[in-house]
Amino acid sequence: MNPFITIDGRKIGLDFKPYIIAELSANHNGDINRAFQIMEEAKKAGADAIKLQTYTPDTITIDCDAIDFQIQGGLWDGQTLYELYKSAHLPWAWHEPLFEKARELGITIFSSPFDTSAVSFLEKLEAPAYKIASFELIDLPLIARVAQTGKPLILSTGMANTQEIQDAIDTARSNGCDELVVLHCVSGYPAPADQYNLKTIADISQRFNTLSGLSDHTIDNATAVAAVALGACVIEKHVTLDRAGGGADDSFSIEPIELARLCSDANTAWQAVGKVNYERTESEKGNAQFRRSLYVVSDIAEGEAFTMENLKSIRPGFGMAPKLLNEIIGKLAAKDLKKGVALKPELIK
Repeated sequence: MNPFITIDGRKIGLDFKPYIIAELSANHNGDINRAFQIMEEAKKAGADAIKLQTYTPDTITIDCDAIDFQIQGGLWDGQTLYELYKSAHLPWAWHEPLFEKARELGITIFSSPFDTSAVSFLEKLEAPAYKIASFELIDLPLIARVAQTGKPLILSTGMANTQEIQDAIDTARSNGCDELVVLHCVSGYPAPADQYNLKTIADISQRFNTLSGLSDHTIDNATAVAAVALGACVIEKHVTLDRAGGGADDSFSIEPIELARLCSDANTAWQAVGKVNYERTESEKGNAQFRRSLYVVSDIAEGEAFTMENLKSIRPGFGMAPKLLNEIIGKLAAKDLKKGVALKPELIK
């Protein structure tokens, strides 16, 4: 496994702070200025990247109202697939101005293509990376086409079993993808935290020999922050200006102030994970004086024996270690000792 990958000059891996992707998805709600504003807020919040979705209703489905194409239950109940994607898709004419806006803001931008024509389109825009959405993970020809660009690739695993994940990874690698991250994901909208099974993140890294992360559809940040502590080097979250905005994805997205907290808290969690360490840290060094040690607790004459009454383990920590108490009891004082003296080896005969 590569210890890190690089997207647009930013190194991503366990030795680097978490890479935070703000998923724009359908939260533009048909207004390019809203899309611009989400990008601005994501940059202010500290996100590393904005991610788009590149499709049209005709590249993702067909205009058909047969029962197979009707959505039953959930957020989009009663719509056909074509109706949903017609209202939710990001117009391709918007992509170039959005890419230009991202460069102006200094935030990375890339996309999830949903067919090979979208890959060709995004290549013309010089997308620095690609993301395969969970629902497309089984589209191996699409993954092959993306991998052949030679760009870093992020795979999302919602609904996929281990064989499907392995097939996707093998397809990416056999088609030239050397920089790969696999995101654990639950494709529920929203997804309950108790269904996330975050221990899967570490298993992904070990089982598939790849960097791993989280595509998070819960409606707060606790799951994402916990994921960082469990080895996620990438966190993806849907971002909106207003969760009550009424758009296709608004209701399970986080707002700018929550994104800012996520960026901060994920970085704190990463710093806290650190490395295996049993040495005293810098913040502890000044507090060593408050540990226990052996002190004279009543006056002792030269030649008098140390007893449990005149020698005790107490704070502060300037005397000998408490573990030596039993072997010192019965030995003799080398000089007169006053109450409050820290016991040292030279004070014992």
